[in-house]
Amino acid sequence: MTTRSHRWQWLGRRSLDLLTYVILFFFMAPILWIASTAFKTRTDAFAMPPVWFFRPTLGNFEEVIRRTDFLDQYRNSIIVAASTTIVTLLLGVPAAYALSRFRFRGQRALAFWILTTRLLPVIGLLFPLYVIFNRLGLLDTYPGLILLHVTFALVVVIWMMRGYFMQVPIELEEAALTDGATRLGALVRIVVPLAAPGMAAVSVFTFIISWNEFLFALIFTRDQVKTAPVALLGFMSFEGINWGPLAAAGLMILAPVFFFSLFVLKYLVAGLSMGAVKD
Repeated sequence: MTTRSHRWQWLGRRSLDLLTYVILFFFMAPILWIASTAFKTRTDAFAMPPVWFFRPTLGNFEEVIRRTDFLDQYRNSIIVAASTTIVTLLLGVPAAYALSRFRFRGQRALAFWILTTRLLPVIGLLFPLYVIFNRLGLLDTYPGLILLHVTFALVVVIWMMRGYFMQVPIELEEAALTDGATRLGALVRIVVPLAAPGMAAVSVFTFIISWNEFLFALIFTRDQVKTAPVALLGFMSFEGINWGPLAAAGLMILAPVFFFSLFVLKYLVAGLSMGAVKD
C-alpha cells in the first residue's frame, strides 16, 4: 500500500512538472518565434513550412540601427521609463508609508479612491487630457509624457508599497523614534532598507508599465518624444510588413526589461513574496 502511494505521488509530481513545462513553452513560444525571425533572412522568414534550422544573420539588426529615427525613439523610451520609475517611487513611497502608518479620518476612503482611479477606462480620458496638455504646451514633450505615465503607474506603486510597509514591524520605528530619530529618518534608515525587495519589485513593474505603454505615446507625441513601441509602426506600410527588422526591433525593445529584471532578480523574488503571509 505504501509503495503504491509513493508511486502515485511520484506520478503526480511528474505530471505537474510536465504541465509546468507545457505552460512555460506556451507563453515562451511567441518570444522564441520573434527571436528566431530576428536572425532570419527575408526568404527564411516567409518560408512555408517554417524553417527551423538556418544560418543566422545580423542584417535585420543592421537595418534597424541604420534607421536613426528608431534609435532616437529607443532613447526616448529609456529616458521616459527611467524618469517615470524614479518620480513614481519618490511620490509613491511616502504616500504608501502614510497610508500604512498614520490613522486619520477618511483614510479608508482615500485608499479606496486611489485604487478606483485605476479602474477608469484610459481611452475615455484621452480627449480631455489632450485638450489640457495642448493648452499647457505639454504635447510632444518629456515632462508631458512622463506626467501621464506617472499618473497611471502611481496607483500600482502606492498599493504595492503599502502592503510591503505593513509587513515591517512598527516596533522598529518606535525604537528609532525613542532613540531620537525623526519620522523621516526612521523611514529612510529603517523602513526603506527593510522594504528594499518590495521596492525592487515595484521598480520593475513601473518600468515595464512605462516602457510598454503605447496609447499615450501614440496620441500625445509627434516626432520629438515618440517612443520605441510606436516606432514599430514604421516597419509596417502599404507594401506589407517587414517582418525581419520588425522582429529585430521587438527583440531590442524586450532586452532592457529582461536585463533590468535579471539585475534585481534576487530582490524581485523576495519582493513578490513579501506580504503573502499575514501574521
